[in-house]
Amino acid sequence: MSSDGFGTALRDRADGHWLVHGDGRRSRLPVRRWHGPAEPAAADVVARCAGPTLDLGCGPGRLTVALARAGITAVGVDVCGYAVAAARARGAVALHGDLFDPLPGEGRWAHVVLLDGNIGIGGDPVALLRRCRALLDPAGTVLVELEPPGAGLWQGQARVASPRRPGQPALGPAFRWARLDTRAVHPVASRVGLSVREVFQRDGRWFGELGMPSGE
Repeated sequence: MSSDGFGTALRDRADGHWLVHGDGRRSRLPVRRWHGPAEPAAADVVARCAGPTLDLGCGPGRLTVALARAGITAVGVDVCGYAVAAARARGAVALHGDLFDPLPGEGRWAHVVLLDGNIGIGGDPVALLRRCRALLDPAGTVLVELEPPGAGLWQGQARVASPRRPGQPALGPAFRWARLDTRAVHPVASRVGLSVREVFQRDGRWFGELGMPSGE
């Protein structure tokens, strides 16, 4: 994933930035929310974590901080250097790097979290969930934010669109991205040896809890 467009949005610390998908869909980037405290929907995710947790695509670290305040060992990972610096400034433990590169504690994490559309990272949910499984302890879970039912699986390119300002491009560079809904997550998870234990909703947002199939 390219961090340039997201980094621009994060530095601006204001709404008005959009993620423009290759199929024409546009979704607003909730930059103010990312810089704020964990919202109730994120708090529901925190409540499902009971051990060491990796927050992949952590951004400015609101979830990583919330996990730590709940007494959970939490580490954020982000490819955007500005995001990692902002997370550390809030007191989060955060690593600057690609989640597909070697990470500490591989195979021993109790939970891996992918919020705010981060299932799209890399443009291949199968490869991303396979990576998550490799990071998990056998009893661990993946907590992932999903699209509402009916959106299916989409893979393609996306760009971050920012407000026009002198000397700044309106569109950032293209990068691979994906969307995955509450139905399509089942076959995708199955392909990497995970099962969907639960799909839940909070404040109009959808989430899935994935783990190893029973008996493994």
